[in-house]
Formats: sequence, C-alpha cells, structure tokens
Amino acid sequence: MNSSVSATRVHFDEDNLWVDLSDGRVIGVPLAWFPRLLNASAADRASVRISSRGLHWESLDEDISIAGLMAGLGDQSTQKTFAA
Repeated sequence: MNSSVSATRVHFDEDNLWVDLSDGRVIGVPLAWFPRLLNASAADRASVRISSRGLHWESLDEDISIAGLMAGLGDQSTQKTFAA
C-alpha cells in the first residue's frame, strides 16, 4: 500500500461514508461499520478533520485511518467475539 495516499474530501450519503483520496480513488463504506458516525447528526459528521494519516471527529471521539479503510476494516474500538 502506498503510504503517501491521503484523504482530500469526506462526504456522506444516507447509508455510506465516502472518502476521496489523493491518488484519485474514492472509497465508500457503509455507515453501519462505524456506529458513532451512523448515529451522528449531519453537523457532527461535517466536523471531520482530515490529516495525513486519517480522519478525526473530535465531538464524536472517532478516528479512522486511511490504511484501515483501504484494508476494509470497520470500527475497531470494541471487542468482537465470534462463535465457532
């Protein structure tokens, strides 16, 4: 993965988070992957701060790395258990 790829724009539709990348790609993931964003107001979602490594929402205490999005990872803040 190219570590120089960064987010240039973040936007939402009713069901998805969309991130435009500096290399021209656009990543779309379901808001269901990130419960804090799913349940947030439009104003809170719009308060994103874009950094070289990812996305941060201070009011939501939410951080999403670009590397994680590119790897297909959702919310990593809770323990997940899987039954066999």
